[in-house]
Amino acid sequence: MSATGAGPHAGGAPLVTADVDRSDPAYRGWLKEAVRAVRADANRSADTHLLRFPLPAHWGVDLYLKDESTHPTGSLKHRLARSLFLHGLCNGWVRPGRPVIEASSGSTAVSEAYFAQLIDVPFIAVMPRATSREKTRLIEFHGGRCHFVDDAHSMYRVAAELAVHTGGHYMDQFAYAERATDWRGNNNIAESVYEQLRRERHPEPAWIVATAGTGGTSATIARYIRYMGHDTLVCVADPENSCFFEGWTRDDPHATCGHRSRIEGIGRPRMEPSFLPQVVDRMMRVPDAASVAAVRALERRIGRRAGGSTGTGLWSALKIVAEMVARGRAGSVVTLICDPGERYLDTYYSDAWLAEQGLDIAPYAAAIDSLLATGVWPEG
Repeated sequence: MSATGAGPHAGGAPLVTADVDRSDPAYRGWLKEAVRAVRADANRSADTHLLRFPLPAHWGVDLYLKDESTHPTGSLKHRLARSLFLHGLCNGWVRPGRPVIEASSGSTAVSEAYFAQLIDVPFIAVMPRATSREKTRLIEFHGGRCHFVDDAHSMYRVAAELAVHTGGHYMDQFAYAERATDWRGNNNIAESVYEQLRRERHPEPAWIVATAGTGGTSATIARYIRYMGHDTLVCVADPENSCFFEGWTRDDPHATCGHRSRIEGIGRPRMEPSFLPQVVDRMMRVPDAASVAAVRALERRIGRRAGGSTGTGLWSALKIVAEMVARGRAGSVVTLICDPGERYLDTYYSDAWLAEQGLDIAPYAAAIDSLLATGVWPEG
């Protein structure tokens, strides 16, 4: 049986031809053990922490960060990779000895390489050549192989072609992220947030702020909110060089962007199948310099380094906090620490890189400092 992706926007099942007898006891035994191993990873991994970002108590607003960097593979994508592997295994797409291929800018590939190694199948990551060196090192550390492309738009096609060539399975996170995760609960990220807030002074958040790469996280959170009858609203923060904001504001499922996002892990050149605009209550376009200023402010305030996508979400969360303070509305806001900053020491934490990119973070850093000092978001 060979499996390939059904096309970048098809969202259908991969194409398959039989060369494995699914009733073969050897295959069934392998499958049972593979599923057990992936589920066991979730069972022995403690839930991630919900950290408080320090704000003046008299504001009446609490800001929390769900620290997904503490997963075994160091990022939010660990949850997604686990769900994708269970989805692929239980659908009969991931098979013994056959490679799993993914199109990824880094963190998903790191996590998928980990799970591929866990069940002893090869893994190939198709990724832009500009992906951070630390991410490629981690993929290789977990036994994966990196296949670089010069044009990020070609990742989908190249990954699908590799699946045909190798007889492997194109995991296609961008098509399957929103459906592979159990959004009704089962300790997904949304259920975890609400359980951890249960004893806080504002246990039902006014807003949860997410960022979008596949769109799977925002879809999971928004669906869970509706399913449980919560009043929480969902904001998606989008970086420069991403089409999600334009697609959402114009209700255009065919929106595209011609440039690659500088904020690794989020922002896409096309509207991905797993991004569900209709469940998003608000979107914010965040300048890349603001994202970097926010992660540096995070380090100063709580002593934790995080990746650029965390800064994108934090910038938007702080703006929402300022709006709530201005309106005299008490409540809580939640955003995410998506991955650790140690993966980006030569980019977001490098002044030389900022100069090379023409990014001036000073005005955005000053805006954050002003807000935290006065409770008022500066004009302009």
